[in-house]
Amino acid sequence: MGSCAALRALAVVVWVAAAYPVVFRARPVQTLAANWGTRALHPLPGDITVRLLRDNGFDKVKLFEADAPALRALGHSGIQVMLGLPNDLLAAVAASVTAAEQWVLQNVSTYVSKYGVDIRYVAIGNEPFLKSYKGRFEAATLPAVQNVQAALVKAGLARQVHVTVPLNADVYESPDGKPSSGDFRPDIAGLMLSLVRFLLDNGGVFTINIYPFLSLYADSNFPVDYAFFPSPGAPPSQASVQDGAVLYTNVFDANYDTLIAALEKHGLGAIPVVVGEIGWPTDGDRNANAANAQRFNQGLFDRIIAGKGTPRRPRMPDVYVFALLDEDNKSVDPGNFERHWGVFNYDGSPKYRLSLAGGHPIVPARGVRYLSKQWCVLRPDASASDPAVAGAVQYACQYSDCTSLGAGSSCGNLDARANVSYAFNQFFQAANQQKGACSFNNLSTIVTTDPSQGTCRFKIMIDTGRHELTGKSAAGRQVAVASSSWRAVLMLIGLASLGVVTAW
Repeated sequence: MGSCAALRALAVVVWVAAAYPVVFRARPVQTLAANWGTRALHPLPGDITVRLLRDNGFDKVKLFEADAPALRALGHSGIQVMLGLPNDLLAAVAASVTAAEQWVLQNVSTYVSKYGVDIRYVAIGNEPFLKSYKGRFEAATLPAVQNVQAALVKAGLARQVHVTVPLNADVYESPDGKPSSGDFRPDIAGLMLSLVRFLLDNGGVFTINIYPFLSLYADSNFPVDYAFFPSPGAPPSQASVQDGAVLYTNVFDANYDTLIAALEKHGLGAIPVVVGEIGWPTDGDRNANAANAQRFNQGLFDRIIAGKGTPRRPRMPDVYVFALLDEDNKSVDPGNFERHWGVFNYDGSPKYRLSLAGGHPIVPARGVRYLSKQWCVLRPDASASDPAVAGAVQYACQYSDCTSLGAGSSCGNLDARANVSYAFNQFFQAANQQKGACSFNNLSTIVTTDPSQGTCRFKIMIDTGRHELTGKSAAGRQVAVASSSWRAVLMLIGLASLGVVTAW
């Protein structure tokens, strides 16, 4: 996802959102695609994640970077992969075709030939033209795309693996609020045309990220029902926009068709357009909750399964749901919701009911093992107003995920004691429940009774060291376990040096 500064620009685009009393010539789709992010302190093991994908009918996945355990787990799985090349590598790859060749060799050729990973796309950069980046990646993006394409040709992979650039919806706009008036942002129009022509000439696709949730987040006056897909038979939203013969009543259709109109305006309508990210978070904001996420994603899944596209593109494109799993170690610069986009919790358990083809519900991950059933909480005889508590909580949340404690979030209504306990437990779990991780100046204690209350879940982390190691992913799993354990040791050393915890 892009930064928060892009939200208002996105809101302007999606304000034109709407629906369609037109007849679709739809092609039913029985499979799904998802974004698999790996920024978690205790990641769900790769083989379990791949099984989760397959059990729920996902046959395509997008990775934001060349994560070795994830790629190895995807080998011979039958799942097609879109592999990301991060923004921080754009300059190096743009400056040197040799650097591009080396990246392709290490991250594409090796996994295709040695591990049997079905890589179909290289996603070069991630929303590199965001306004908030102030042009930082603009000069490097197209040369990077060209060099990666040349590297794929040299590696003999260009027929199988194609290039794309995931872009944010702020690269286009509509001056009068109608999708048919869509055009590219003036400051990057020339660059966009050059990029799209190159992608089209080389068998690439246009990848766009669309986030109706961010419209609500950016503008408190945004019509709520505009962000969701209308229920069958429901009357059109009062916020609908008439665009010629088409009535638009939801954000996705209008946003997507604004892009299609921009492409067609410049004679580039033949390029395939896929949705690289779309979804709804369940925590970290007043509009981020399970009810809204279920409403949005069920509408999205229904459209994907039915093959219903938009007025300008009647066939539903490939849509990569954002995201498969929650990631408790992601940056929260865009907002606290950033760690809560998963359709599934961190452990692969469903957050809410979603029906797939034939009405079958999504199913949880199998074979997940957890740390011991114990939690770290504020001692019964300790006071939440103790002067040492504030510093302990601040430190605990610096090294663990406390985004659920915010106003309007799932743990936002806890009293003072429970609030402190939640922070202590998050740190305790992040530190692998190691000895000394629940010794906040003797303010805390370990309990074996679940302190969860209401919508607030006191988590127990995945035990990354107890899962069976398959041959194709054992080395990567061992690296992950070692990294997690070392991070926990560093956290405890830091706490001890500050006097927040006692020696262990």
